[in-house]
Amino acid sequence: LLPTALIGHAAGGDDHSAAVNSIGLHLLGVCLWIGGIIVLALGSVLGLLIATFRMSKVKPLSWLADAYIEVLRGTPVLLQLYVFYFAMPDNVPEAVSIIVALVVNASAYISEIIRAGIQSIDGGQTEAARSLGLTQVQNMRFIILPQAIKNILPAIANEFVTIIKESSICYTIGVQEIMYAVASVKGATFSIAEPLIVATCVYFCLTFPTSKIIAHFERKMSAGDKRNGAEAINKKHERKAKMTKV
Repeated sequence: LLPTALIGHAAGGDDHSAAVNSIGLHLLGVCLWIGGIIVLALGSVLGLLIATFRMSKVKPLSWLADAYIEVLRGTPVLLQLYVFYFAMPDNVPEAVSIIVALVVNASAYISEIIRAGIQSIDGGQTEAARSLGLTQVQNMRFIILPQAIKNILPAIANEFVTIIKESSICYTIGVQEIMYAVASVKGATFSIAEPLIVATCVYFCLTFPTSKIIAHFERKMSAGDKRNGAEAINKKHERKAKMTKV
């Protein structure tokens, strides 16, 4: 739909072309959002596993996770897409290659985000959990991860925005997305400025609201932290006042 819509827009199409354009843009936005959520969810699960291996005391697992992260962070995502695309059997849809490539790439960055979030939790909480008889798995599930998620949520949300923008590379393997539509318009009308402007607006309309939502939740969480801190300080002053009276 979208290539036809953009061609009609660039060529000054009729009302029908404008309607198709609107439908195509809405469908594309929904598909990118759904695809980004799927990639983020799968990448977070894989990233948590890689982060666990990275922090493991078992040296081979730690080395393997470190090599995994360094290789994926040190190579372009376009190269990774080509590797998975040409490594897949011919009967596998291109969408599978795209999802696998983006999930693997995102997992390397998310694993470092998760590892930093876990290590930001005070070690005394782990000692307290052990003194209560909790196992390492219970400590991670009930004590560490709930606090770490709150710390890493903004970074994870920013990774979602990055995934949406990185989807633009998919046109290189013939998938009909925004940049593929731009190339189609250029070939059909010999016009490049209009489709690029439309593509810019589509990406901006997808990422800008997401960024604002992320900023809103960041303010909410920071406000909660400040409120809790203020309550703790007030209680401390009240205890000091009572001790002074005594």
